[in-house]
Amino acid sequence: MKKNLSTVVFAGLLLWVGSTFLPGGNRGDFDLAGVGQLPVLADGRFKPLDTIARTSLLMVQGRQRVEAPSGETVEPVAWLLDVFYRPTLADTYPIFRIDHPDVLSIFGLGSGDGSTGVRFSFVQLQAKLSELDRQANLALGVEAAVRTPFQRAVVEVRDNLAYYARLKYTIEPADDEDLLSDLENPERLKAERASLEAMRDYSPLRIIPPARPGGRPDEWRSVGRLLLEPATDSPATLDRIRFYASLGSSWHGQNSVTFNEQVKAYAADLSENIGAVARKSAWEAYFNKVDPFTTSMVLYLLAFLLAAASWLRWPDVLGQCALRAMDLGFVLATAGILVRMWLENRPPVTNLYSSALFIGWGSVGLCLLLERFNRNAVACAAGGMIGFSTLIIAHHLSLSGDTMEMMRAVLDSNFWLSTHVVTVTTGYAATFLAGFLAIIYILRGVLTRSLDRKTAESLARMVYGIVCFATFFSFVGTVLGGIWADQSWGRFWGWDPKENGALIIVLWNAAILHCRWGGIIRQRGLMAMAVFGNIVTSWSWFGTNMLGIGLHSYGFTSAAFYGLITFVASQLLLIALVFIPRGKWRSPTVATP
Repeated sequence: MKKNLSTVVFAGLLLWVGSTFLPGGNRGDFDLAGVGQLPVLADGRFKPLDTIARTSLLMVQGRQRVEAPSGETVEPVAWLLDVFYRPTLADTYPIFRIDHPDVLSIFGLGSGDGSTGVRFSFVQLQAKLSELDRQANLALGVEAAVRTPFQRAVVEVRDNLAYYARLKYTIEPADDEDLLSDLENPERLKAERASLEAMRDYSPLRIIPPARPGGRPDEWRSVGRLLLEPATDSPATLDRIRFYASLGSSWHGQNSVTFNEQVKAYAADLSENIGAVARKSAWEAYFNKVDPFTTSMVLYLLAFLLAAASWLRWPDVLGQCALRAMDLGFVLATAGILVRMWLENRPPVTNLYSSALFIGWGSVGLCLLLERFNRNAVACAAGGMIGFSTLIIAHHLSLSGDTMEMMRAVLDSNFWLSTHVVTVTTGYAATFLAGFLAIIYILRGVLTRSLDRKTAESLARMVYGIVCFATFFSFVGTVLGGIWADQSWGRFWGWDPKENGALIIVLWNAAILHCRWGGIIRQRGLMAMAVFGNIVTSWSWFGTNMLGIGLHSYGFTSAAFYGLITFVASQLLLIALVFIPRGKWRSPTVATP
C-alpha cells in the first residue's frame, strides 16, 4: 500500500480535477447557464452576464454565493436577473457586507437590534441612505491615504449601493415590470421619459449589440439610450430589445419553457451576427465555472502539507505525492493564465491581480525544476507555500472588480507588457522563492532536527542559484522599464517610487551576492539576507502603489496596507531567529552567520 500510495493519490487528484471541467448544468428548470453566456459591453470590454454577476457580488459582499432570506442559495446569474426584472425581491437579499461598527450605527444595525451577520439587504439600509451619502461626501473631502477606517468604509458602502442601483437601470424602467407592453405603446414610453433618461445615464451595461454583423464596440447601446432614440433603431435592434423584455416577462411569471426557448433563439441570433464575441463570451463563462485558480490553490496547499510531512516520515512516498500535487496545480495555473491571455488578447501580466498569478506561477515553475534535481521535497514545500499565498493575494485583489480590466492608455503596449513586465515580475518571483527557501531553512533548523548538514548545504546552493537568477531578471526588467518610460514619458529615469523599488531589488540581490563572494556571510547570513529580500520585493510590488504619488500609484487600500505590515513583521521575526546562537538551534550542525 505504501509503495502504491503516490499512484493512488495522483489518480484521486486527477479524478477530482477532471470533475471541475464537467459542463455546468442548470440546477433548476431555467437555462441560467445559457443566459450567463450572453455578451454585454461593460467597462470597455465584452463580458458574459455570468462575469457581471460574479464580479458584482464579489465587489459588494466579498463572495459569489447569495443566500435568500428563506435560506435558499441563489445562483449569481439568477440574482442578476432578479436585479434586472424583480428588483423588489432582489432588495431583500442580504448582499451588502458591512463590518465597521460605526457604519452599522448609521443604519441602526449592530448589537442590540437583533440583526446577525455582516451582510444586509437594501431594504435594511434604504431608510438611512441620505445620512450615508452625507457621511461619504464628508469622507471624500479627505485625501484617500489619510482617511480613517470609518471614512474608507463609508465610501466603500456608498459606492457599492450606488453600483447596485445602477444595475437596476439596465433593462426595465423604474417600477415598470411590463416593458414588453410598453414597446407596443409609444405613448406609455413617452410618459416614462424620466426613467428612460436615468437608464441611459446610469446603466453600467451596454446590452444591445449593433444591428449590422460584426459591428464596432462603440456601436453597442444601452436599452435606455435606444428607447430614447427610436429614429436610430433598426428592426433587428428592436427585436433584441424585445428579447430582453420577453425574457423579463418569462422571469416574472417563472415560465421556464418560454424562457429557455427565448434564450436559445437569441443565442442563435448572436452566433450568426457576432459569432466571435458570442463564442469568447461563452468560453469566459465556462472559465468562471471551472475556476482553475481555486483548484490550484487547494493543490498547492496539499503539496506543502505533504512535503512538510515527508520530512517526518516516508520521505520518498510523501515527497512524490507532494510533487505530483504541485505538478497538477502548476498545469492548472498555466492553463488558467493562457486562457486569460486569450480572452484579453494580452500578455500574462496587465494589473496587480495578474501579477500575483504570474509571480506564483513563476515561483512554482522554478521549484519544480529544483525538485527534479534535489528530490528532498524542500522545493515542493516552498512552491506550495508561495503558490498558495499568491493565489490568496489574487483572490483578495479580485474583490475590487473585473480582473481583466481595460489597460490605461500609457500601458497599452503588448510589446512592453511582454518584455519589461514579464521580465521584472519573473525577478520578483525568483526573489520571493529565494526568501521562502530561506524560511524553510530557518524553521527546520530552529523547530526540528531535520536540517542536517547535507540538507543545509543543498538549501544554501538553491538560495544562491536563485538569487543569481533573480539578480539577472530584475536588472534586465528594470532597464527595459526605463526604455519604456523614455518612450512613454520622455525620460529614462525619474526616481518614481516604483522605479526606486525595482532598483532596490536589483541592489539588494547584488548585495547578497557580493557579501557571499567576499566571505562576509555564510549559510545563515545568506538566509537572513534572502528573507529580507521578501520585504524589499513586497515593498516594490505593493508598498509603492499605496503611497499615492508617482506614475505607478494605484491607490491606498487599508487591507493591503495592514497585510503588508503584518508580512514585514513576520519576516523580521524570522530574520531574528537566524541570530539565535547555533547551539540553541535544534539542528546545531549548520554554519554560523
